[in-house]
Amino acid sequence: MHKKPVALVTGANKGIGFQISKDLARHGFTVLVGSRNLDKGKEAAISIGEGALAIQLDVTDQHSIDAAAERIRSELGRLDVLINNAGISHAGEIGRKLEEVGKSGRPSVASLEEVRTVFETNVFGVIAVTQAMLPLLRRAPAARIVNVSSGAGSLALSADSRNTHREMFGAVYSPSKTALNAITLAFAIELESTGIKVNAVCPGFTATDLNNFEGTGTVQQAARHPVKLALLDENVPTGTFSNERRQLPW
Repeated sequence: MHKKPVALVTGANKGIGFQISKDLARHGFTVLVGSRNLDKGKEAAISIGEGALAIQLDVTDQHSIDAAAERIRSELGRLDVLINNAGISHAGEIGRKLEEVGKSGRPSVASLEEVRTVFETNVFGVIAVTQAMLPLLRRAPAARIVNVSSGAGSLALSADSRNTHREMFGAVYSPSKTALNAITLAFAIELESTGIKVNAVCPGFTATDLNNFEGTGTVQQAARHPVKLALLDENVPTGTFSNERRQLPW
């Protein structure tokens, strides 16, 4: 059994996931840097330094997920924190402007293929990874699951006509985060009696390749709240959706 607490972060070779991994390593965790491309994961782990290990993990590939779970079980014997960070905003060419993504995602014109592709990563991938890691998480004395969501998935916020960003609520990315919020709550309810805390977090409009770096926040700012919810603090709630400032409406 590995002596230090272990955290797995999906989509961790860059962006918010990379920063979350750095911060958790500084808090004394052994951090598994999940990456579809193992070489990129290794580069990220080397950059993070002591306490970081690369692990190949494609959240849309069940074989990859199962292999990652088996590696964690056999090599470390424990998993205390799961950060479901991997996500995509669209299935088109890299570098598309946010305005273009928004227009193509309108429900009247959205490609069903793109909807399925985004949901495959943002929703089904989270379910698959969480299910695979649960046997390990159940053994932990105070396991935490943090799902990186978005305020764009809030039905209440998007229904408010005063919300100047509501026009971006289309049929692709935003509903995938709405579904992720529902999945978060479902896991929280099921696992409430086990002591495993499950929460959804909005990191804010962060400048990453998810939005072609059009975001206004930094990855350092974005990582703070997910890391706070991941720390093994008995006062952490469960079944919540929040950002660094407040609870968000579903």
